[in-house]
Amino acid sequence: MNIAPISRKSRTRAGLAAAAVPLLLLAACGGGGTDALGGGGDGGGEGGGEVVIAYQDYTEMSIMAEMYAALLEDGGFEPTLKGVGDRAVYAGQLTSGDVHVAPEYVSSMTEFLNREINGADAEPVATPDVDETMTKLEDLAGQKGMTALEPAEAEDANAYAVTEEFSEENDVTTLSDLGELGRPITMAGAPDCLDRPDCLGGLEEVYGIEIGKFEPLGFGTAQTKDALTKGEVDLGAVGTSDGQVDQLGLVLLEDDKSWQNAENLVPVVSTEFLDANPQVEEILNELSGVLTTQDLKDLNRQVDAERQLASDVAETYLQDKGII
Repeated sequence: MNIAPISRKSRTRAGLAAAAVPLLLLAACGGGGTDALGGGGDGGGEGGGEVVIAYQDYTEMSIMAEMYAALLEDGGFEPTLKGVGDRAVYAGQLTSGDVHVAPEYVSSMTEFLNREINGADAEPVATPDVDETMTKLEDLAGQKGMTALEPAEAEDANAYAVTEEFSEENDVTTLSDLGELGRPITMAGAPDCLDRPDCLGGLEEVYGIEIGKFEPLGFGTAQTKDALTKGEVDLGAVGTSDGQVDQLGLVLLEDDKSWQNAENLVPVVSTEFLDANPQVEEILNELSGVLTTQDLKDLNRQVDAERQLASDVAETYLQDKGII
């Protein structure tokens, strides 16, 4: 399945249609490799030119891609957006230069490249320290023809939520508190949580939380949050930048042992493209310098809860910050 590029002028209407395509379908269609994206354009040098921005097609990354597009258009480029189901679809094209820019997460991209370069069983190198992990990312990205720019303060790390009622009744505000309850906990999350050390494995080993029942309802999905609010599960896996957590009366339990890796938002750019267009670094780093986790939560809420367009909230945010 080929995913047609969306030019900036037409991306609003096309983006609505793309949002209706299930992510699993996008991921499956992308399984054939980089052909799923098609070709990109050449860098435009001093005068700008086409810039192809690829991103994982869900709310947060759609917003980030729209902000990158608005900034680069303001800088004289002609952005084209390509939403896909998985970073594996566009990673190879960042290497080849057919894709020029992608919004990414520091630790997730680090470990993706670590496995690509060092094998599927490579020892993890990402840590909760963003600076330490950025050093690893810069090295790994460099080996694949990519450059990681400045990370933002904004972060979307794995988090675990309970209802305000559960928190108050059980005096639970941290993951350690939850482990100390000493009773089985019911949980909802992504299906792969069962096999991940940063999910169920770590909850049990790091915090001593006994998961008595697990419902594979997805990471931060409406189904997981609905199961929480209805009392069908005690604990739900969500992201720290989820814009609906507060509205739904949910509480993120503190990761008081600094277990989760740093997942700050970071632009990753084709090195070949960046060499031809060095001004891109300053353009994108300006956003990284102002974007906070609270900003990200607000932007996600405007799209998910208020049904605003990602392109609109992105442009308004950049205007409000005075960077376009």
